[in-house]
Formats: sequence, structure tokens, C-alpha cells
Amino acid sequence: MQAHERRTPMDGKVAVVTGGSRGMGREICRDLARRGHRVVVASRKAEACEALAAELRDEFGVQALGIACHVGRWADCDALMDRVLGEFGRVDVLVNNAGMSPLYPSLGEVGEDLFDKVIGVNLKGPFRLAVRAGEAMQKGEGGQIVNVSSIAAVQPQPGELPYATAKAGLNAMTLGLARAFGPTVRVNGVMPGMFRTDISKAWDEEMFAKGETAALGRIGEADEIVGAVRYLTSPDSSFTTGAILKVDGGMAWAPA
Repeated sequence: MQAHERRTPMDGKVAVVTGGSRGMGREICRDLARRGHRVVVASRKAEACEALAAELRDEFGVQALGIACHVGRWADCDALMDRVLGEFGRVDVLVNNAGMSPLYPSLGEVGEDLFDKVIGVNLKGPFRLAVRAGEAMQKGEGGQIVNVSSIAAVQPQPGELPYATAKAGLNAMTLGLARAFGPTVRVNGVMPGMFRTDISKAWDEEMFAKGETAALGRIGEADEIVGAVRYLTSPDSSFTTGAILKVDGGMAWAPA
């Protein structure tokens, strides 16, 4: 089967994925390209973004662009959206996937720089990108925004409290933006549990054992987030907005 034969009716739609060069973001980019979207891979390292974009062009025959962007910086978020709108004239899908949760020895040792960085990447950047994308979508044909949160938002732990706080804010933001941008723009969230990504390489045995306490008895693989994002960015979810979909193998008991 030739690359052009793998395209779908989504041809022409433009999707932007932050944190898109690796882990769950990479799998989301690949699925969007498989479905025929033109894909913008955004992450901090330009080389990694460009490498995946080339892979998507070669494998799926779609337009793909890699753009370096530190989402914790307001100006970088604006530059990303300016580039996307200048290059394609539209944006139809935004997946705010970039996130970070640095380790710290104790809550008392959390410095202002670390706190601000975590809030910036996990909340401030997604807010700015969602607002810019949502406004552009409203002026066009509508679209979908998906914010990737975490079960830490509903089950915060002392070792990840700034991150959990930011993700709880992201959930609240998702609900508010759904009302702000409706009815033509749908805004939803995905709330992953423990997934095997580059971040998990730093986990110790205790962390992996924690994953086994989920109802499915394991942690997730990166490509297992794809189905949730696919649903929320497809016509199948046409009556779904302001929803937070938990994808955690049954780990978190608290509702979204």
C-alpha cells in the first residue's frame, strides 16, 4: 500500500502536539498522521521534532513539521501558534501533552524556580496555547483541544505536589475552556495513570510496584493512550466536551 493510499477523510486537518517527539506524544503524533492529519510536532529539542516529522512524512505521506517550543515560556507558545497559522492558515486539533514532574528531596526544599517551572510547563503553557488555538478554531471551522492531565490531580502525593497542583488546575481549565469555546470547539482532557515512557526510566522498584496496584495489575504502555485521544479528536465524540477521561488501568479511585 502506497503512502497516499493510507490517508483518511481527515486530509487537510492540522494537528499540533506538544511534548510530541517521544513517549505518549510520539504515539499520538503517529496516530494523527495515520488518520491523515497534517501534524506539527512540538517539543524543546528541534532535532527530535524534525526527526519524527520526517518519519511521519515518509511513513504516512502527510505534511509534518517539527518546531522547537518550550511551552513554559509564553513567548514560545505564541511563536509556535504564529508559525502554525502562518504555515497552514488553520489549526484543527491541539493536544497539550507536554509535562514535567522533577524529583525533589522534600517539600521544604522545593524552590521557587522549580515550582514556577512545573506550573509553567504543566499549566501556564497549555493555557496560552489552548486560548490561541481555540480563538483560531472559532474563527475557522471549529476543532478539538485535548489537555493531557494526570491522576495526580485527583490523588496528589507529597513527592509530586507542584505537578499535581498544576494538573488539577489543568482539569479546571479544561472545563472552563469547554464553555468559553463552545459550541464549535470541543475541549476535553485525558488523565493518564502510570505509563512506561522516558520518565519511567528514573523510577525505582517501589514505583513499579505501585503500578501493580492498579486494577489491571500493571503500568500502561505509551501507545495505550492513543485510543482516548483518537476518540476525543474524532467525530465519534461530537457530543463530548468538558470531559476528563481517566486512562490509568484502574489505579485512581477518585472520580475525575
